[in-house]
Amino acid sequence: MKKEIVSIPGMTQVKHLSRAVKFGNMVYVAGTTGRPLTGGEMPAGITAQAKIALENIKAVLEAAGTNMANVLKTTCYLADLKDRPAFNEVYITYFPKDPPARACFAVGDLAEGVKLEIEAIACITG
Repeated sequence: MKKEIVSIPGMTQVKHLSRAVKFGNMVYVAGTTGRPLTGGEMPAGITAQAKIALENIKAVLEAAGTNMANVLKTTCYLADLKDRPAFNEVYITYFPKDPPARACFAVGDLAEGVKLEIEAIACITG
């Protein structure tokens, strides 16, 4: 087996990282923020950023041949732990049944205007 870099046509590329790496039947999604994968403005609020970040993860997983139902683990970094209730409201809509294992904690200052970053590990079934 060898690792395969997952990308989406039109996705903004970042020279120093891969958005996701596929290895065997596993997909490792890099930390994803609330900035659209195709570029553009990032909204200011935690709710909007959470939706975009989770949609970004969903798109990358689909490009890798899997989906949100196959996410095994997420790590969620919040700039402010006070945003956790609003973040959770969005998060549960993406994992309504059998949610993945999760770590969620405040890390203080992320990049300017970034309220959260989410990493994910998923498997490819079938």
